[in-house]
Amino acid sequence: MSRADELYKKTCQDILENGFSDENLEVRPHWPDGTPAHTIKKFGVVNRYNLAEEFPIMTLRRTYWKSAVDELLWIWQKKSNRICDLGSHVWDEWAGPDGTIGKAYGYQLGKKHQYKEGMFDQVDRVLYDLKHNPASRRILTNIYNFEDLHEMNLYPCAYSMTFNVTGDTLNAILNQRSQDMLTANNWNVVQYAVLTHMMAQVSGLKVGELVHVIADCHIYDRHIPAVKAMLEKEGYPAPKFTMDESITDFYAFTKDSFRMENYQYHPFDFEIPMAI
Repeated sequence: MSRADELYKKTCQDILENGFSDENLEVRPHWPDGTPAHTIKKFGVVNRYNLAEEFPIMTLRRTYWKSAVDELLWIWQKKSNRICDLGSHVWDEWAGPDGTIGKAYGYQLGKKHQYKEGMFDQVDRVLYDLKHNPASRRILTNIYNFEDLHEMNLYPCAYSMTFNVTGDTLNAILNQRSQDMLTANNWNVVQYAVLTHMMAQVSGLKVGELVHVIADCHIYDRHIPAVKAMLEKEGYPAPKFTMDESITDFYAFTKDSFRMENYQYHPFDFEIPMAI
């Protein structure tokens, strides 16, 4: 069983056994039929993944990691908010008439800001600091920009990354305000594990830990049967993750720069309703 499977099971079991249910409260999310989408949740979940030991992809069911990486590159490399720049359709329901998701995600990372050393967007500033100021405790991004929230079609869920260099090792913290455990948890973990690997390689560093901090970690009511079925399975060993070691430019990576060798996973026979 992979470490990602272990942490996923532990987190979901804790939510189901000890979580808070909002079934008696008014909630914003709803199902496509108009019914309120209630959750069981835990506050302040922290999971740690040692990326030097294994790649944190679950095997209890398939994570479509290529699509996850494509979305990551859309946000962090293309810095785009246009869904036509994305290979999958995961953002289609949040697209406005102009074909964008508003001033969200990649748009925020691509905005330039004035620093003493000149103008940088948030991604380029991280790359600059990892090369020139690796001991800095200020290497971070934040896309939860209150000034632009009214022009975002979806408020950012995974909103902040903090990078920290210890010796020759790069560690990172992903902060997330909200996490749907069934549909999004491992998707996000895979994305930001890949990002940490990318940042480490182009900065001449070894990869270390990814720490995932989730404020509101929840399971939707209509997802509970699927989650319980997953918890009954025994996972497979983690696959071997590799990437093109010749790449030294962050912007030279493509989704084909990465490989997942011997990725085994259990079939998943549930239709997953999406809360909106």
